Amino acid sequence: MDRNLALEFIRVTEAAAINSARWMGRGKRDEADQAAVDAMRRALDVLDVSGTVVIGEGERDEAPMLYIGEEFGLREKGSPAVDVALDPLEGTNLVALGHSNAISVIAVGEKGHFLHAPDTYMDKIAVGPESRGLIKWGMTTKEILNTVAKAKGKSLQETTAVILDRDRHKGLIEEVRAMGARIRLIGDGDVSAGISTCNPETGIDVLLGTGGAPEGVITAAALKCLGGDFFGVLKWRSEEERQRAKAMGITNMDKVYTMEELARGEVMFCATGVTDGSWLRGVNFTSFGCTTHSIVMRSKTRTIREIQTRHVFDQKKKAG
Repeated sequence: MDRNLALEFIRVTEAAAINSARWMGRGKRDEADQAAVDAMRRALDVLDVSGTVVIGEGERDEAPMLYIGEEFGLREKGSPAVDVALDPLEGTNLVALGHSNAISVIAVGEKGHFLHAPDTYMDKIAVGPESRGLIKWGMTTKEILNTVAKAKGKSLQETTAVILDRDRHKGLIEEVRAMGARIRLIGDGDVSAGISTCNPETGIDVLLGTGGAPEGVITAAALKCLGGDFFGVLKWRSEEERQRAKAMGITNMDKVYTMEELARGEVMFCATGVTDGSWLRGVNFTSFGCTTHSIVMRSKTRTIREIQTRHVFDQKKKAG
């Protein structure tokens, strides 16, 4: 894939972030999400690609826009064929409540290189570069935490696991606490949390627990660019989900997916902060417009670019 595509896609996450950031703290999660979806869809339409959404807002009967299988881009002769895994607003509740770590994200790969599955749950383990290759699916929580602690040169009491604050994780949380490890509980945003395992400044060492499968695919793409590692197993909520998965080509319902199987080949990852977070600053509205803070990454080179952009609204209107 042309590396310049990554810079084109960052404009897509910027647009979604700016539009949704207007709803910060207003208590309206659905409106914030719709604002992000609308802006992302408009921005995707003008890209010189022949694109398909493979991880998006849901399946076609559930999402009117950015649904799984939706096509986008100019789709002209010679336009590169790409698949995208996206979340216009990861952390709708975070924005609605004015909390930190809400982001807009999109991962880009060559056609057929992302897992294509229905919207369901996924059991996940995400770790940073120091632990890559050391974690195996099937290890106990104790084995995982001890391995990560050793790899990072920490004691267990200095090691931090990030876990979604959900009733289903009660046993996991109690287990980690009994071991003496630290926990950061989060209300939403496990893509951001997974990425944080690769940034020493966040203090996050491992992501554990069950979250959305779409977010799992996106996280795997990001960690591939960052040199981390990821495992996931789809968790079906109903027999209907299993049947839809079969229709999409999944035959092994209990398969353990590695990072390479979720995001194959060369991938790119773009994210823009919506609210201030551990890695990205949120959208800041000013007298001239706003500023945004984004990252764009490529798995091929492991290049990570941080982009700070000043958006002048009057000029954007004049430019159309």
